[in-house]
Amino acid sequence: MKVKRIVANIATQDSAAAKHFYQDVLGLDVLMDQGWILTCGSAETMTVQVSFMAEGGSGTPVPDLSIEVDDVDAVLEAMMAAGFAIEYGPADEPWRVRRFYVRDPFGRLVNILSHR
Repeated sequence: MKVKRIVANIATQDSAAAKHFYQDVLGLDVLMDQGWILTCGSAETMTVQVSFMAEGGSGTPVPDLSIEVDDVDAVLEAMMAAGFAIEYGPADEPWRVRRFYVRDPFGRLVNILSHR
């Protein structure tokens, strides 16, 4: 047996807000939209990964989601331009990651990062 995919599920009645944050600002593809379920991801590649954390690193709270991007500063600018408040960072962490925290429209703490 082999795990092929892990999906984070966020309860909401507002798929438009999800599309704005995850598709419009972060640039994820809509992989499925059946009205009651909207799945965003990358049509290019997905990897199976789940983390278990006692803290978020650098004394921060544990984020609900971590999303790796190719240009963290461009996403930071897009998040600020879209009116989302940055809760941490941007920070260049000692483990060679540049990141920031932002809350999605549903209150989930999202760690946006790029590896250096």
